[in-house]
Amino acid sequence: MHQALYRKWRPKAFADVIGQEHITQTLRRQVEQNRLSHAYIFTGTRGTGKTTCAKILSKAVNCERPVNGDPCNRCAACLGIDNGTLLDVLELDAASNNGVDHVRALRDEAIYSPARVKYRVYIVDEVHMLSTQAFNALLKILEEPPQHLIFILATTELHKVPTTILSRCQRFAFKRIRPEDIAGRLQHVAGAEGITLERDAAVLLSRLADGALRDALSLLDQCGVSGMTVDTARVLDVLGLTGNVYTMQLMEHLLRRDVPSALVQLDRLYADGKDVSALLGELAALSRDLLIRMTAPEGGDMLLSGAYDYAAMDALMQGVKPTRLIYMTEQLQSTLSALPLSANRRTDAELCLMRLCDESLCGDVTALAARLARLEEGGIPTAPAAPVSPAAAPKVAATAAEKVPASAASDVNTLVFEECPVPDGGDVPPWLDDADAPPPYGEPVAEPIAAAPAPAAPVSAPVSEQPAGPDGSVWWSLIEKYKDHLLPMYRFMLDDAFGEIQGDVMVVHCGDDLTRDSLDCPPVTEVLCGVTSEHLGRRISVRFMIGRTQIAPTGEDRLEALIRAGSKFENFTVK
Repeated sequence: MHQALYRKWRPKAFADVIGQEHITQTLRRQVEQNRLSHAYIFTGTRGTGKTTCAKILSKAVNCERPVNGDPCNRCAACLGIDNGTLLDVLELDAASNNGVDHVRALRDEAIYSPARVKYRVYIVDEVHMLSTQAFNALLKILEEPPQHLIFILATTELHKVPTTILSRCQRFAFKRIRPEDIAGRLQHVAGAEGITLERDAAVLLSRLADGALRDALSLLDQCGVSGMTVDTARVLDVLGLTGNVYTMQLMEHLLRRDVPSALVQLDRLYADGKDVSALLGELAALSRDLLIRMTAPEGGDMLLSGAYDYAAMDALMQGVKPTRLIYMTEQLQSTLSALPLSANRRTDAELCLMRLCDESLCGDVTALAARLARLEEGGIPTAPAAPVSPAAAPKVAATAAEKVPASAASDVNTLVFEECPVPDGGDVPPWLDDADAPPPYGEPVAEPIAAAPAPAAPVSAPVSEQPAGPDGSVWWSLIEKYKDHLLPMYRFMLDDAFGEIQGDVMVVHCGDDLTRDSLDCPPVTEVLCGVTSEHLGRRISVRFMIGRTQIAPTGEDRLEALIRAGSKFENFTVK
């Protein structure tokens, strides 16, 4: 039976481990100086050498003739550990033996001295899969183990291991293996196995392995099993990838927002048997490379995947903003994460390409931002203003100046009515027929004081019969008239409020938030503005606020209010 390359070429000494020199040198020195720890924990991504180094360490501590901290691989102990016949070195899978009973059995056996070697070694792979009770059972023996016992724990998810376990172990973090180291190892293995491996194909396999040498050896085993020359085209065909040229062409269609061309190329690649997930993954990797090269053109070369030519990338991202690349990368990542649960992967890929070409199709805040960006780039069309004759201009300016009271010149927060233009041929509002008529019951609109032209001769405002200072007499004299124009739902709210005249503004004080929110609406504001303006003979605006103790009506105001209310009933007299 054919033996997999990753098993056949598993390192048997620390010197054979690729890309983890910071760990192998430390372990070799500990073996040489006999300064071993009772517990180790190896952490890192898959295929980086955690279990391999654990087995090498178990051989090195029990080797009869170690060489500079490395096992000799010829003595009985080394050969027994390699072929699995030495029971004093036990490798456990915590994913399938994660119960507390398994750990208790291991703890009971660990107290016995080894039969054939110096140390009893337990290698626990994927230790983060142990249950909480199993970790508690393992904790005591890790804290005070026998002299002949060594634990080597391996995990890919260190954050799931309790800190009580971590504090009793020496921790070694395995790095991702660099692509150039993986490519060199692949060519060495291919030469020994009689596989013709081109340099470009080795680089492509090392990039696809994502830092895992075991995955790279598995891919080489898959591509070179038939004895054919392993080149880039061979790797792309066997693994169902699209290749750099097709990926660059598809990205060009997406950046140019050419939806038909992008869909046609996707259909062509899909018909050729290309995997949809691999295609979107290559697009995501290319989008990331473009973004890094755009944002860090000088120091970001070492962060790139190296799969694409720099000149081609520079030509591809001409006129493209970083925000567009960020959106494309996020969209590709989200689509890739949802593909395993998709009912139709091709349809999801097509929808993803459409959204990449047009951000307004995504239906979220990005769509709104895209529409705003287009408006900013193209400009917002505005309707031309109606021309004003030169003869009428001074009159309009004087009219506008008359509308602004003299007291408002020093108060920019004063609200005044805005002149509403009347279209040609339209109906003239009834209040514009008579200049002395009160304003409509409408909500006042703020008019910029600074923009108004210099006023002509000041026009004196009509003298009011009521005092102009802060006073509540106007409110109590008009309270019933307010209620006559309001719906019942607003009438009782006026009993918990009162208004005082401050210049040309009537400030309505409300007792609480509910009253303020109920009265501060167009129906109430129109009535208050219209009735008060008609009573005082000048334009009055309304402002609502909370607080201040209510001003009680005087005796005369209360009597007038009672007479006005009683006049609605028959046979009502005041004595």
